Amino acid sequence: MSAIVLNPLQIFSDIWRHRYLLGQLIKRDVLLRYRGAMFGVLWIFLSPLLMLAIFAFIFGQVFQTRWPQQASGLPFWLLLYSGLITFNIFAETVSRAPMSVRGYPSFVKKIIFPVHILPVVPLGAALVHGAFNFLILLAALAWTGGLHGQILLFPLLLLPVLLFALGLSWFVAAWGVFIKDMTQIMPMFVQMLMFLSPVFYPVSAVPVALRPIYHYNPLGAVIETTRAVVTGQPVEWGAWGMALGFCLGVSMLGYAFFQHSREEFADVL
Repeated sequence: MSAIVLNPLQIFSDIWRHRYLLGQLIKRDVLLRYRGAMFGVLWIFLSPLLMLAIFAFIFGQVFQTRWPQQASGLPFWLLLYSGLITFNIFAETVSRAPMSVRGYPSFVKKIIFPVHILPVVPLGAALVHGAFNFLILLAALAWTGGLHGQILLFPLLLLPVLLFALGLSWFVAAWGVFIKDMTQIMPMFVQMLMFLSPVFYPVSAVPVALRPIYHYNPLGAVIETTRAVVTGQPVEWGAWGMALGFCLGVSMLGYAFFQHSREEFADVL
């Protein structure tokens, strides 16, 4: 067990080995969410499109808001949307993590079932929604004349957030088995973190005395770097690399904690 925990390559290769089962669980999760809806899975596309249209109207026409110290000609609502794409992947994963194991008691009680992939399912579903959000972002950039080749780095720059969300998902999924209140705690935590991350504003707009808080927030570093490629600005690879190292450590600790706790899952459920 310790060898697996200490070797990230073995952990992710094990997840890859169960990719078919994981893919089926993600597909089932996404389809169940829209089952019975009039437009069905079309809401994956319609929901972010409507949200972007509302942002464009409210911030572009009503408030006519501009990004603080804006260096590019992109509208405020588009910069806001690019930050939300990054944060929403994290938010959806962590918010749904408490039920990722508790919601499958029959799977947990099967000895041969790879329980550790269950917390990966919310991340996979979040990535499906994130992919559609990214396509809409590309279309909006093309429509506003801001599309350029650097935007192709956007998915790569999300890697620290994916690792961070996965690590916390393993932690929260294990806690969710024993503490039912986690389903109430995590949405409040995510909402608080959203306002402590540079989603609605750049780090440069934060008072100097408070900026260290944002520099140590890996979400903030990734949001800033992804927004940089949207606006065509240089990427701070040093800050991104530090966030990547920290988030990889969180994912390893989360996996170790989950594996340490999983033997008691069946007794509790």
